[in-house]
Amino acid sequence: MSRLKVLIANRGEIAVRVMRACRELGLGTVAVYSEADRTALHVRTADEAYLIGAGPASESYLRIDRLIDVAVRSGASLVHPGYGFLAENEDFAQACLDAGLIFVGPPPDAITRMGNKTAARHVAIAAGVPVVPGTEEPFPEELPDDALVAEAARIGYPLLVKAVAGGGGKGMRLVQSPQDLLPAIRTARSEAGSAFGERAVYLERRLARARHIEIQLLGDHYGTVVPFVERECSIQRRHQKVVEESPSLALTVETRRAMAACAAAVARTVGYTNAGTIEFLLDEKGKFYFLEMNTRLQVEHPVTEIVTGIDLVHWQLRIAMGERLTIDPERALAPVAHAIECRIYAEDPDQGFMPSPGLVRALNVPGGPGVRDDRGVAAGFTIPLFYDSLIAKLIVWSDTRPDAIARLSRVLDEYRVIGVRTTLPFFRWLVAQPEFAAGQFDTTYLDSMLAARKGQAFVDVTDGDADDAAMVAGLAAWFRAHQASAGAPTAPSAGHWQRAARLEALR
Repeated sequence: MSRLKVLIANRGEIAVRVMRACRELGLGTVAVYSEADRTALHVRTADEAYLIGAGPASESYLRIDRLIDVAVRSGASLVHPGYGFLAENEDFAQACLDAGLIFVGPPPDAITRMGNKTAARHVAIAAGVPVVPGTEEPFPEELPDDALVAEAARIGYPLLVKAVAGGGGKGMRLVQSPQDLLPAIRTARSEAGSAFGERAVYLERRLARARHIEIQLLGDHYGTVVPFVERECSIQRRHQKVVEESPSLALTVETRRAMAACAAAVARTVGYTNAGTIEFLLDEKGKFYFLEMNTRLQVEHPVTEIVTGIDLVHWQLRIAMGERLTIDPERALAPVAHAIECRIYAEDPDQGFMPSPGLVRALNVPGGPGVRDDRGVAAGFTIPLFYDSLIAKLIVWSDTRPDAIARLSRVLDEYRVIGVRTTLPFFRWLVAQPEFAAGQFDTTYLDSMLAARKGQAFVDVTDGDADDAAMVAGLAAWFRAHQASAGAPTAPSAGHWQRAARLEALR
């Protein structure tokens, strides 16, 4: 009897992560790829791989018809959406069900209700959960300007203009005063329309010195909902998370349990199944408010897995196949370690974090106890312009937060990506900041710190040796020659890595 297959409707590190979980559960894996991803790591990791279109996501990873066609042709029984792309698209979830496939995620109705931020606020209110003050409905585009100004005055400044769809900080603008309101609304509408195909926006009060805390949860098809220990996600650049950790220093055990209970109440109210995350804002007085829900697996899910010892992707697949949740709720809320995750992007922090696509000539991924590297890029792969430029998620953990930070500092110093600019120098700077070490930050901390740097470079290196150029060229040729061979090649010496990194930093 042939084994069940899972089509992973995604790319990069999350596709590789899901494939590894599938193999551990004895499930076959089916990859999809664009022309730009022919040599990608997720293609090489899968049991089967199918081309679905050209490089732009609109011609490949966002084509529901092509994804369903591959699932049917390959004989896949389940479809895992990962995150991003179509992961929170109710039409895709429904198309999977209509084709007789199992969608590894919540039902389409839950995606619809919770994917719209104003609708999600209504669900939270119905569940008895406090929400951030704001408008209860999106603004019609034809609403007169004076009505917008009056509503903003009722809420109070500062406030945020927010898109009702999507996430990642897109379609979001901070408004400090009435004169900035209407331009911010126009800009947010335009950005939201381009990013999500939905121009609707609403207003929400900006809480002073707030922390961004989220609760992971799992729900099965039998009414059981299990919330997990919180993740601290306050280190953000322009509303985009860059560092996540668990547990948070800002929560007491009592607040954790209260927040978890609220998250579970929201999930039960909407009949939620599979993995999801409820996001909260925590104010200076320790009061928390519902912010939104992500109806998918989160980028930062590894920190929860590490501090609880529970494999979330395993459970996503098991729930989708009809199993009951058997996780001890007390275990899910009792962290056994402290974990920190850094998102390593192909971006140049000295150029405003602009994308830095190109050929990855070589990588040196550090090891040791308490280190996990969820990576979707291998040496020899050219990072394309079409997609998010995430190279890897680096996760470290230890018994205490200070020990975890010390480990993270060591691993960042050893981590090397040759060929493209990355955010590694930025993270080396960040973990050395005393406020980070003390846990004294909120959602405005990082933007304020970056503004205070006033153009100072993150990279500080000495001149390379005269033979560095030849050495780097040799490294690139060596990796290309070994790329097709089985197994991981032996890395060059640490001295070579250091010299190569210096040269790349100077280019």
